[in-house]
Order: sequence, then structure tokens, then C-alpha cells
Amino acid sequence: MPTYLGLDSSTQSLTATLIRVDGETREIVGEHSLVFDGSLPHFGTYRGVIRDDDPAMVLAPPLMWVEALDQLMSDICRSWRRELADLAALSGSAQQHGSVYLNSLGLAQLTTLDPLKPAGDQLRPGLSRVLSPVWMDSSTAEECREIEQTVGGGDVMARRTGARATERFTGPQIRAFFKRDPRAYDSTARIHLVSSFLASVLAGADAPIDYGDGSGMNLMDVAARAFWPAAMDATAPRLAEKLLPIAASWTSVGTLSRYWRERYHLPPARVIAWSGDNPCSLIGTGLVAEGALAISLGTSDTVCGVMCEFRSHADGIGYVSASPTGDYMGTTTFMNGSLARERIRDNYGLDWARVSAALASSPPGNRGGLMLPWFDPEITPRVSKTGLHRRNLDPADQVANVRAIVEAQMMAMANHTQWMSADASLVYATGGASGNRAVLQVMADVFGAEVVRPRSGNGAALGAALRAFHGERLAAGHAIEWKDVIRGFTDTDQNARVQPNAEATRMYAQLRKQYAEFENEVLRNLSQ
Repeated sequence: MPTYLGLDSSTQSLTATLIRVDGETREIVGEHSLVFDGSLPHFGTYRGVIRDDDPAMVLAPPLMWVEALDQLMSDICRSWRRELADLAALSGSAQQHGSVYLNSLGLAQLTTLDPLKPAGDQLRPGLSRVLSPVWMDSSTAEECREIEQTVGGGDVMARRTGARATERFTGPQIRAFFKRDPRAYDSTARIHLVSSFLASVLAGADAPIDYGDGSGMNLMDVAARAFWPAAMDATAPRLAEKLLPIAASWTSVGTLSRYWRERYHLPPARVIAWSGDNPCSLIGTGLVAEGALAISLGTSDTVCGVMCEFRSHADGIGYVSASPTGDYMGTTTFMNGSLARERIRDNYGLDWARVSAALASSPPGNRGGLMLPWFDPEITPRVSKTGLHRRNLDPADQVANVRAIVEAQMMAMANHTQWMSADASLVYATGGASGNRAVLQVMADVFGAEVVRPRSGNGAALGAALRAFHGERLAAGHAIEWKDVIRGFTDTDQNARVQPNAEATRMYAQLRKQYAEFENEVLRNLSQ
């Protein structure tokens, strides 16, 4: 009975989800995760990243992702030996916007990995950049301005690439690399996204950039699903020769290379192009049609939704990308997600049970107490000067502050995602905090929508596995609709359906206006 493997290389961990599909049999065989900090401490990361002396610079070692892939494959091959013998295809999800830089030796090493030696050791000499910028990096404001000016302004950039030039996006990061270290840039033979790099490691050859993840580069013409020459010329010289081609999300990029087949006794399963975590999460939550939202409460909080037609926000909030379904998807990202929630929790010496109790014991609306939890430079709205801002909120009141951060995050998400879907009646909640029913109640009340949780705990890894199934079927000449791909896998947890309280929703409709005014007031003060 064929199985399909989905991998999710997120900011802090690598997760595998294995599914089995045969006729009406559709089941999740198992999930397995590896946390970078704990499993690979020699890379010196904290929560998956390395911070520079400049707080705007946030980096990660690409070799850590390779070693994690090696270690996780070893783990799951021991646990799922029988099921992986029937592996038909695999695909992956990766944190978006991160980039990996290989020299000519790195290109050669990809195709000749020796199964008797760890892949990380072999690829180390092939990196032209030892540390890669990741999505949390916000150090490229100057490069964003330069690129926008060259292509005709931010509005032109948004209409073509789906977003204004954005600090964490790959294009501005490439330009910064070219400016700051031109010799290393010149020695770079290939620039990958994290997704295409890991797919290449598995296939033993250059894998293309899928158009879902490629949309987050400020380099791709989203409607044409191809690189936009004007953006590439504005970013760095000879960039076209260093990038991989854009391909459909269901592209088969080859089979597992000799390294993986011989090292772990795996079959020659198809490798389907990897995509970004947000596109994969969209599939993994079952959101393959317009009319609902997916909210991921992870290291960052993200709101995604399917759009049948291309549309973007006039002020550059969020971005539009190509969806693995062939449609479009809107994405709005909030930097201060789980790390901000953990910061408040830790400041008051609480555990998650006491956080839930604080939410349950405090009134919706928090008696007007508001918070702007910008511990890290915020993406939505754009905030470079970090800090915690309060209104009508006593810092000593731990219960009120716990409710304040949850309400702040939900109101910010609701206010800044109207451009994507103004009247969504259903929200799919994923990510670590989605297991907290008290948090989901605030979400339901603020959005005025029913909140449901998919059965799988990791929507991105499940979405990657479903994309592997979809891509393998197409490669074998069997057309399949997305509703049939997700059937039986993305059913919601009936015990985790949360209905909005009508009275609370009406109250939040007014409080959201006050929150927006507070946000604008602080932004004006910060800009002076």
C-alpha cells in the first residue's frame, strides 16, 4: 500500500508526517519531530536562529538543516521501516524567504554525495555563505528602497511581485549580500530557497523553485509565474544565471538520490518540488477554496486565504502568492507570534495552564486594556523600533496582561487581513497555540467566525505529504482534484470546534477600532 512522506523544515524544528493512501484507505501513519536547538546544539542556535550584534540581522546555518534531515531520516527509517518500503513520493515545506548560497563545488557535491559519509560534512566546502538570512531578518530597508526606485515604485512592485519590496524577502536579501560581500556573491554559482535547497539535497540535483515559495522573493511575476527581469536587474548583477527556474508546485524533480537509497535503504521514490510553509499549510488544513481563513499560531503568526483572482492591499500589507492549487493565496505575517506570547508568560512566571486560567478568569475586552507587543521588529504593521506599549493596562496585573497580548494579536490579525477576506465565516487554526481552547475562544470572538482545528497537529508537514500524493498521481498520468487529495485527511477535530459569542463579537468590533487608533498613534510617535 503506497505511502507518502511530508517534511516541514520550520524555523525551530524539522517534522515528518507519513500518510498511507490506497483507494478508500486514507490514514496518517505517524509524525516525528526534531528540534534544532536540542538535537543539534553544536550549531549554537537559539530557537533555530543566530542573532547578530545588529538586532535586525537574523541568520541560520544551512548545514544545520542538512544534518537535521540526515538525523530525522535515520529516526523515521527505524520507526517506519515497513511503511517506508512502500514510499511512492515525498515532498516538503520550508520556512519561507530564507536563501542558501552554493559555490561551484557545492553544485558538484549535490550530485555525488557518498552514502558512507554524513551529507553535512560533504556539503560544508560548497557553501559560499556559511550563515543564511531567514524570514526574521529585517536589515534590508535600504535595499528595498533601492529596488523599488529602480522598478518604478512600491505600487509597481506589488502589482508584479505580489508585495512591495519587503525586508525579509529573498530579493532584498540577495541585494544586501551582493553589496556587503561582493567577492562571496561573485563566487556564488547557485542561489536556492530553503525549500529548493532541501529538495535538491534529496534528489541529488538542482531542484526548481516552486511558484508558491517563489512568490515570496520580490523577484517573481506572480501572474505570469516566471521571474520578472526588471526585478532581477534591480537586485544584483548576473542574478538570472544564479537562480533556479520557476516550476509548478506539483513538479516531479527526480527520485531519491543514491545517498538516501543506500544510506537508509529507501526505494527510488519521487521527489516532488518543495514549497513554503504557508502554501503547504493551506493544503494541510484543507483550505483549497475561497471563503475561509487559515491562521497559524507559530513562531510567527500568519493568516492565509485562497483567492480566485489576484488582488493586493493598497498600502502593501501582506502579500499575494501563487497557491499550490493553481489559484492565488493572500498571506499576512506577524513577527511577534509565539515568542511574544512566551515572553509575557515568562515575565510573569506562568506556565501554559495558568495562562489558560488567566484567559478564562478575565472578561472579553479586558476592561479596555490594550497592548502592542512589538518585542521584535514587526512585519505587520512595519515597525523597526521595538518595544512593549500599553494603554489602560497595569504592568503588575498579570491576568490582564495575559489577556491583553492574546487580544492584541487577534485584533491585529483581524484588522490587517480585511483585504484578503472581509467576511470569512470559518477559520482553521493550526500551530502550537491552537491547542489552547481559551486562545481559540478569543480568536472566534474577535473574528466573529467558527474556529476549527484540523486533526493533524502539523498542517505544513501534512500539506507536504498531500502535495507528494498529488504530484505523484499527476506524474503517473492520473488527474486528481484537490478535494479528492485532501479527503479523509483534513477533517476537523469535532471536539475542538469553537463558536463565537455574539455579544463578545459585537464588543470586539468596537474595541478593534480603538486598537487601530492606538496602533496608529504609537506608529506616529515612533516615526518622529
